[in-house]
Amino acid sequence: METNFKKRIGFLSFGHYGRGRGSQTNTAADSLHQAIDLAVAAEEMGIDGAFFRVHHFARQQAAPFPLMAAIAARTSRIEIGTGVIDMRYENPLYMAEQAAATDLISDGRLQIGVSRGSPEPAANGAADFGYHPLDGETGADMARRHTASFRHAISGAGVAEPAEHASMGGERLLRIEPQSPGLSQRIWWGAGSRGTAVWAAQQGVNLMSSTLLTEDTGVPFDQLQAEQIQLFRDEWAAAGHDFTPRVSVSRSVIPVVDDVDQMYFGLRAQADSKDQVGIIDGLVSRFGKSYIGDPAALAQELAADAAVQAADTVMLTVPNQLGVAYNTKMLENIAKYIAPAIGWTPNR
Repeated sequence: METNFKKRIGFLSFGHYGRGRGSQTNTAADSLHQAIDLAVAAEEMGIDGAFFRVHHFARQQAAPFPLMAAIAARTSRIEIGTGVIDMRYENPLYMAEQAAATDLISDGRLQIGVSRGSPEPAANGAADFGYHPLDGETGADMARRHTASFRHAISGAGVAEPAEHASMGGERLLRIEPQSPGLSQRIWWGAGSRGTAVWAAQQGVNLMSSTLLTEDTGVPFDQLQAEQIQLFRDEWAAAGHDFTPRVSVSRSVIPVVDDVDQMYFGLRAQADSKDQVGIIDGLVSRFGKSYIGDPAALAQELAADAAVQAADTVMLTVPNQLGVAYNTKMLENIAKYIAPAIGWTPNR
């Protein structure tokens, strides 16, 4: 399959907030306003995307659509997205309305990453939101069912029986409004294994892969992730979908260029320099390493990262609590000294 593509980079923020040593986001308002300002700064330097992780019952980003709409109103080029929304918690039709409205405000720049999500602080948070698996379903099954309903709704298909007084214009079922043409091709599935990547390809959605895979074959993380990406692309070709899919990976990349960087991250450079294997949700999982240190060395390492090379989009996790100025400087250093080594050029 054709894999010649423009390489994109974007930042990925977890939206943490709370009082603590060095925190510049003491409140939720701080975190939200600074996310908007960082997206504006990222666009000005030619970064391609601003993405946000969604968590519930935690001091992190939880309601992404108001934030993404606000960013859309302040920017004109940068992609705006999620990585990822836990679909166990979502009302698919209401989410379809929010997504379409946000996409229209952004003039078609929305990229929606969805999935089963990671473990949440609440024991059964989706149930607290009012959502329960059907008989025989798992939480993952429910997430996929909600995703199917969401995708059906944004496709323009009818989803609701009309009332007797409704004027249908020949249509039998009412569709959600508004609709945003093209949004259906900008849905991504956050896949944590090779099997779920194959499933995503079968469903016809883009692939979003993070620094965690819930499996381990003994090979380095980037090679395992590159295998996942190739399986996705092979399955996509076999399925015969009518558009070219996108693939993203995320990496923690922190260039150390001054004493402030050294103070915050110097001790992590050695500790996080290798893959880690652990247990999550009862599964043996492989966690990717962090890239921390001299920019020239990081450029060489990322250029040799098999999954970074295989993906068209690299999401760079940012320490959002350190504030807009610090994160802008960090992204500028990545853009200037590191990203060109993986084939990226600024989007201006």
